[in-house]
Amino acid sequence: MNLRELEYLVAVAQFRHFGKAAAHCNVSQPALSIQLKKLEQELGVALFERNNKRVLITPMGVKITMRARMILQQASDLKQFAKGASDIFAGELKLGAFPTLAPYYLPQIVPKIMHELPNIQLLLIEDKTDILIDKLQKGEIDCAFMALPVEAENLDYEFLFDDEFYLAVSATHEWAGRDEISATELQDKSLLLLEEGHCMRQNALDVCHLNGASEAQEFRATSLETLRQMVRIGGGITLMPKLARQQNDGLNYIKFSDTPPVRRIALVWRKTTHRRELFDKLIAIFKV
Repeated sequence: MNLRELEYLVAVAQFRHFGKAAAHCNVSQPALSIQLKKLEQELGVALFERNNKRVLITPMGVKITMRARMILQQASDLKQFAKGASDIFAGELKLGAFPTLAPYYLPQIVPKIMHELPNIQLLLIEDKTDILIDKLQKGEIDCAFMALPVEAENLDYEFLFDDEFYLAVSATHEWAGRDEISATELQDKSLLLLEEGHCMRQNALDVCHLNGASEAQEFRATSLETLRQMVRIGGGITLMPKLARQQNDGLNYIKFSDTPPVRRIALVWRKTTHRRELFDKLIAIFKV
């Protein structure tokens, strides 16, 4: 049994005529008849009732024809899938991003991807960095935005940009009117931080340790938006990445006058990927 025989079967069911079916399939009528007879013998059932005037399909023939149509459609879908796989700039792309980046950066770059790569079906996955690494290693996603460093031997990356941190304070804080601040002024201050598992937490802890600051022990946020609201009501101060700054949110963002702390954003993928050319195209889009 092969797909060609199933095509003949479906054609005869459609035209109810061996000659018309043969013409539709670009094959001689004797050849079509021989192949269908062979199919009947292989299946062990009669598919047609034959006479000189018309072709009748047996009840079992109707059922088998329905399945034949499904199989032919699946075969067509498979060909389209393979065609998409062979076109490096087409098909599904599963792109990961961590929670403190995704809502602020993805809206900027997704329209660019859709414009530059119209044949790509983009599937976005937001999760914490350790989970994204696991998904990458298991092949569940194709690539992901991560903050460097990334500790995994089988992954490769391309640095994209530095996202500068600002000090975020409430409108009533003593520093609210300032445009700049030195990181050394954080000495003996406590900062509100994210909970364990967020890569940005480590960025903030590094700043604290370098400048004699500490973490506020009474509260750990689950998201940047929670941090934003806690700072807004005067619950403390925190570090906020430039991408996440918002106008008229009740916070004052103060730039660091010395070398500002940053998080280094990169696109990460498996070293064994066959989609590197696509990732290079994405990187070019992101760096514009």
